[in-house]
Amino acid sequence: MNTTRTRRAVGRSLATVAALALSAALPATAHAVPLAPTAQQADCGALSSGASAAAEAAVRAACSQIGVWYSWGGGHGATPGPTYGYYDGSDPDSLHDNERKGFDCSGLMRYAYYQATGKDLLNGTADDQFHTSHAAARFSAAQGTAPLLPGDLMFWGSGHIHHVALYLGAGQMVEAYESGTHIRVTPVRTGGDYAGAVRIDGSGAVTPPPADGGTTFETWGTQVRTHSSPSVSASVVDTFAGPNQVSVQCQEHAETVTADGYTNDIWSRLSDGSWLTNIYVKGPASLPGVPDCKGSSVPPPSGGSKAFQTWGTGVRTHSEANVDAAVVDYFPQPTTVNVVCQAHAQTVTADGYTNDAWSRLTDGSWVTNIYIKGPAWLSGVPTC
Repeated sequence: MNTTRTRRAVGRSLATVAALALSAALPATAHAVPLAPTAQQADCGALSSGASAAAEAAVRAACSQIGVWYSWGGGHGATPGPTYGYYDGSDPDSLHDNERKGFDCSGLMRYAYYQATGKDLLNGTADDQFHTSHAAARFSAAQGTAPLLPGDLMFWGSGHIHHVALYLGAGQMVEAYESGTHIRVTPVRTGGDYAGAVRIDGSGAVTPPPADGGTTFETWGTQVRTHSSPSVSASVVDTFAGPNQVSVQCQEHAETVTADGYTNDIWSRLSDGSWLTNIYVKGPASLPGVPDCKGSSVPPPSGGSKAFQTWGTGVRTHSEANVDAAVVDYFPQPTTVNVVCQAHAQTVTADGYTNDAWSRLTDGSWVTNIYIKGPAWLSGVPTC
């Protein structure tokens, strides 16, 4: 995603589904993919020493895609790799992204480390990747490029990360920049809203979950505090310097909190008795499968529904089976949903798939079946 053009909305959301209908309606005009100059390919590689074997492999994987299209939403299919994108809803250069098979900025990073490690370590947006639990080291913007090694991820964004690139060394990086361009090598940019860098732990090891019961979730963000009661004014019990795993015992509605672009009044009680606003727990606003601390049942409820897993990031549910309908909920990452029934409705094209089937969830909202793991028409689910 572009870090310099102001006409594009900040934030890379995989399921900017309000734009999908327009994308599906765009004319299919053939566009050839020009090959990158051989000299540029030769300049793409680990340009300094000291990187891990996994990081160097990630550099090679990213460099192998020089000349491939930037495509909004590209690279975020069920398996890392180039996919057709879709119109981003604002940039005229994005009008043909549904015909361009390629990557957006975070899709390229996801692919590079998947090729390097065989593990899908970076499935998410640039903002998700900035907050990854697979960080071996983090570097502030003020540190510049001096401590960076090939394979480190460089990020841009103020408050919310909207762009990521892969450092090569010697002041160079490889990136998927913006619609209408191809993956390229370019000098690093450490001015403007450059936010710092992250070194990825290529082993894929994640901190083991707590052994004291509850349901394990991952947090995101840095310097996240837990409190003695569900209020930001309560005494601080713990501080998470970066993403962490927590064991959630229950959740309840309490003080409303607004932070990092989200508002939520639900808090989770952790296994040590402390409380954490659900804003910083990865998942929907109300965590699936977690009981209410006051004893009442919290979604997902029963009532003849069937549980399914979603995939993708930034997936929205709607008040009707239509991407133009009001947004009911937002899933920043894969989660569990409970489907009551399904129906044929608006045709949606996204991430290389086209489907007119929608599922109605237990809260009455609708989600396109594209983002539900399984066949296009879910087995064992009745028609609405």
